Amino acid sequence: MTYDELKPWIHRAMEGERDVVWPGQTKWFAQSSGTTSDQFKWLPVSRVGLLHGHYKGGKDLLAQYCSQVRDAQLYQGKHFILGGSSSLVSEGGVAVKGDLSAIIVRNLPPWVEARRTPKRSIALMPNWEEKVDAVARATMKEDVRILAGVPSWLSIVSERILEISGKEHLRDVWPNLWLYMHGGVGFEPYRATFDRLIPDVQGARSMHYLETYNASEGFFAYQDTLGRNDMALLMDHGIYYEFMPLEEVGKPAPETLEFREIEEGATYALVISTNSGLWRYALGDLVTVTSKVPLRIKVAGRITSFLNLVGEELMVKQADDAIASVAKQLGTPVYNYMAGPQIDALGKPIGHRWAVELKPGSMRPPSEAWARRLDDALQAANGDYRAKRTGDLALVPPEVVWVEPGTFDAWLQSRGRLGGQHKVPRLTQDPVNLNALLAPRDRELSPTC
Repeated sequence: MTYDELKPWIHRAMEGERDVVWPGQTKWFAQSSGTTSDQFKWLPVSRVGLLHGHYKGGKDLLAQYCSQVRDAQLYQGKHFILGGSSSLVSEGGVAVKGDLSAIIVRNLPPWVEARRTPKRSIALMPNWEEKVDAVARATMKEDVRILAGVPSWLSIVSERILEISGKEHLRDVWPNLWLYMHGGVGFEPYRATFDRLIPDVQGARSMHYLETYNASEGFFAYQDTLGRNDMALLMDHGIYYEFMPLEEVGKPAPETLEFREIEEGATYALVISTNSGLWRYALGDLVTVTSKVPLRIKVAGRITSFLNLVGEELMVKQADDAIASVAKQLGTPVYNYMAGPQIDALGKPIGHRWAVELKPGSMRPPSEAWARRLDDALQAANGDYRAKRTGDLALVPPEVVWVEPGTFDAWLQSRGRLGGQHKVPRLTQDPVNLNALLAPRDRELSPTC
């Protein structure tokens, strides 16, 4: 089922009807990115889904971490949780709508609420720009041991904390920092940024990073072992998984596989049935199976977020890794990026065009040199891309366009999606998003009469 097929049932539940998508009355509905027909999706969240999905997943992650780091002192201090930027709103006296993070914060178990920072009134501030400053000022005074949040937004808050405090590194602000639980977007493009924010210091313990796969639809996976770069799929948290082979995507009656039937190394579209009332729901995410026993995955990207102009089948994970590699080689930390088709005068897609925003204050090398490194990294990561680039016959070299700091945030704000849980689509087949992002720059460069 797609969201549009499930939407009439969800709307009945939002109007207060009982026993529609899940037994009893469903009260909470989490906002997620919209489909082609809606600005936002509203996804049901049941109490059992919170308790045995989101909260259980978080508790299990911390238990796994503490079993591997026996001297971890996480609960003597605070846990900095950076969520979305919308507070909850009531609709029709029944439905309560908002970011998943707002639903989670409003209903946190006592063992989490006692250690969370910032306080609820700041965490649920609707204005993201005001919230960044308030969060920075409130949390810099605390003894923070754990960080949790989307890397792009947490890096902004961290920079503001250093600016206000006058400190050089986050370790100077929070000397007892142990763990960063990240998710929402690929971490590799931000690794260099966090290496700078939280550097390894001789004689000090290492900072640990764990990836989570916690979406509005459910808590699916987390990195269960330090030193690995994949995640354990959670099989006992109220979610049933099916795996759709890529060749089945888009068919009227696609075949799906159970976990017993999948192949290690293969990539599948995820289909879920959840204890919040999503039934055989096409999530839209692509996952690559890295291990069957135990079942581990990597998020490869979105069904709608890829570049396949001539059969190159470039996925977000490959793009993330390539961007991170070039950023590290050239010392150019990336804040955000988006790639789409490069179109010739006849309207034919001939290559990839990348809009890249560096961290403020970063030196910009010539875009052509950066593009050459990016091309090399993409060819190393993707054999199909390498084949299509042979002799520039099917794909010309990629074009990299530098955009000014703040460009991506302004684009998100123009769409009403500025804040902690909203993410930039990395790869897009449709040039509309990329053109909209680059429109202010293109207007400045265009000749005037």
